[in-house]
Amino acid sequence: MQLSNYKKIFFIGIGGIGMSALARYFKSLGKEVSGYDKTPTALTTELIQEGIAVFFEDDESKYPTDVDLVVYTPAIPSNHKGWNLYKVGNYELRKRSEVLGLISSDKFTIAIAGSHGKTTVSSMVAHILTHSGFGCSAFLGGIAVNYNSNYLQGSNDVVVIEADEFDRSFHRLAPDMAVITAVDTDHLDIYGTKQKIDEAFIQFTEKIAEEGFLVMKAGQSINESLPVLDKAFYALHDTDADVYCSKYWVVDGGYLFNVSYFGTEIKGIRLNIGGFHNIENAIAAICIAKELKITDIHIKEALSSFKGIRRRFEKVFENELVTFIDDYAHHPEELRVFIQSVRELYPKRKITTVFQPHLYSRTKDLAAEFAAQLSQADEVVLLDIYPARELPIEEVTSQLIFDKLTCPKKTLITKSELTDYVKSNRFDVLLTVGAGDIDKYLQPIAEILAAR
Repeated sequence: MQLSNYKKIFFIGIGGIGMSALARYFKSLGKEVSGYDKTPTALTTELIQEGIAVFFEDDESKYPTDVDLVVYTPAIPSNHKGWNLYKVGNYELRKRSEVLGLISSDKFTIAIAGSHGKTTVSSMVAHILTHSGFGCSAFLGGIAVNYNSNYLQGSNDVVVIEADEFDRSFHRLAPDMAVITAVDTDHLDIYGTKQKIDEAFIQFTEKIAEEGFLVMKAGQSINESLPVLDKAFYALHDTDADVYCSKYWVVDGGYLFNVSYFGTEIKGIRLNIGGFHNIENAIAAICIAKELKITDIHIKEALSSFKGIRRRFEKVFENELVTFIDDYAHHPEELRVFIQSVRELYPKRKITTVFQPHLYSRTKDLAAEFAAQLSQADEVVLLDIYPARELPIEEVTSQLIFDKLTCPKKTLITKSELTDYVKSNRFDVLLTVGAGDIDKYLQPIAEILAAR
């Protein structure tokens, strides 16, 4: 594959966060880009406004036949008409991960992997490099508020790529530098066992260039099996790590903190977004920046101006009566740190968590863990499962989680009942959480709360 050979590129699933970033990349190169997705979203509307043609009907007559390359998401079902049209027609079909791998092969690639925090760390690294003048292009798994985009176009050969372990996509990359934020049990539909997950992450580290650099969270199951290369172990508070937070203060909904970097103190780092886990994410980004010789002053200026990611501890609405925060958390560990962070910021207020489980397989595998973490809240409102790419699994519903909840109050409703539930109840701190389509309800909920 030579990217320069392709003039017309079509995306099946163009509205996905990773796919749309790739579409924007090709558009920036002057390619003719178009695509299909199942439903219109705010993101597909933005793509159309940027000059990328998008349609939403899986109708064979609508698919262009003069394209050079078809990029598809592995979430596309086998009976999809467009997919089969291009497959039978012997078009060049490539997964998104293959195309990202090709891009990374001739660039200086900083790959951010891990079970949680990939998007935030990727965005922090990209923002530090951009804000400091070092420069980079970036493919992000969320919309960076500073740039209102999931793709950043730089003028050098440095790329920041979110390295996704789903479908073993991150094995396609050729990193020069890498971060692994966590190695937890997830995607058992792909890997089967935690041991196979560990093996996949070890294989990812083996793809880092010999002269490369790995930033690795301390205390992970694979840390004794890493290849020999230059590395830094980081943590939030573990003083045995190479890099850690030595002190922090909650300030105006954000944090002021110091970092010990291989024994040298970096003082007075300001982060103006909530979530104490974001201090740890910032530490990972700091490790990359320091290895690239970016000065402490530039690092601190960049982090202070970092506005976060949409749907990552995003404060949607607030007045004197209620605080409404939304987050993408869809794994028990992500729920744990998110709810704990909210509790730290609002220790005396009642917390209501609305959670939409993501995937039947994940719900089946981790129902007890989900219930344990959700039960940190004072009240839980549980929605039906968002299936995404999956077909239903017999007897797997949100009831599996609901029955195990131990919080003072719990309610099980469908997402179609959510706005009525919000209208008929009062809240102190309201959280909406999940990786499905719960974000469609943010604006309606905010309007209901504002009307009071």
